[in-house]
Amino acid sequence: MTAGLDVAPPRPAPAVARRRTGVRRLGRSRYLVAALCLLICTVMVSPVVFSVLASLKTTQEAAALPPTYVPHELSLDGYRRLWDYQIGLPAYLGNSLRTALLTIVITLVLTVPAAYALARFPVPGKELLFLFLLMALIIPYQALLTPMFLMFAQLGLTNSVVGLAIVHTVIQLPFSLYVLRNGFAAVPREIEEAAVMDGASSWQTLHRIFLPAVRPGIITVTLFAFITSWNEFLGALVMMSKSSSFTLPVVLAAARAETSLGGTDWGMLQAGVTISIIPCVLIYLLLQRYYVSGLLSGAVK
Repeated sequence: MTAGLDVAPPRPAPAVARRRTGVRRLGRSRYLVAALCLLICTVMVSPVVFSVLASLKTTQEAAALPPTYVPHELSLDGYRRLWDYQIGLPAYLGNSLRTALLTIVITLVLTVPAAYALARFPVPGKELLFLFLLMALIIPYQALLTPMFLMFAQLGLTNSVVGLAIVHTVIQLPFSLYVLRNGFAAVPREIEEAAVMDGASSWQTLHRIFLPAVRPGIITVTLFAFITSWNEFLGALVMMSKSSSFTLPVVLAAARAETSLGGTDWGMLQAGVTISIIPCVLIYLLLQRYYVSGLLSGAVK
C-alpha cells in the first residue's frame, strides 16, 4: 500500500543541523575578516605606493596640476637631484645612521642594568621609582628641548652626533625601561636560583640567563630606538645648525622649500621619503617575529 507514496528524506538531527549552521557562519565570518584585513592593508600601503610612484615621475609631471597617480614615464631624476643636494645624500644618511646606532647603544647600556635591578633586586620603593621613571612618558619631549639645547651648547654637544643621540635616548628611555623590566620580571625565579646555587654572580646571571631569555624584548627596544631616532625631526632641527650635521628628516624639510618650475620639487622630496622608508621597513621585516613576541608576551615565551 505504501509503494506508490513518496517518502520524505529523513531530517538531520538538531545537533547536526546546528553544527552545519555554525560551520557556515564560521566560513562567512572568515571571509569578512579576510576582506576587512585586505581593506586595512590597502589603506595602510597605498600612501607608500603612491610615494614611490611619485618619486619615479619626471620633474614636469611631479609638479603637474592636477596630479597624476601613475607616472606616464619612469624617471630617476628626483633621486639624482637628491643625491647631489647640498653636500650630498650619503653624508646625511651617514649622520642619521650613526645617530640611530649610537642611540641604540646608549639606550641598551642604560636600560638593561636598570630594568634588571628593578625587576630582580629588592630595591626599597622600586615600584614607586618605576612609576616615577614612567612619568616621563606623559611629558612631551618638546618641552625639554630648550633647556637641553642651552645645556648642550655649554658642553659643546650641539651639531654633534653624540648630543643628538642623547636627545633621542631621552625620548626612548621610559618605553625601553618598561619593556625590559617586564621581560626580566617574567623569567621564572627558579632559573635564577639555580644559577646562584651554581656560584654565578649577578652579572654572570644577567649575561648567561637573563639576556638570552629577554632577547625578544631587547630586539623590540632596538627596533623602536632605531625608528625613533631615524624619523625624529624637531630635536635634530634644534640641535643641528650646520648643514653638514643635518640628518635625513631635516634635509627633507629643507628640500621642501626648494623650488622647481615655480613650486616644490616634489619628485626630489618623494625620492627622499622613499629612501627614508626603506631602512625602517627592512629592519621591521627582519625583526618582526621578535618584535611581536617582545610586546605581547612580556619578552618571554
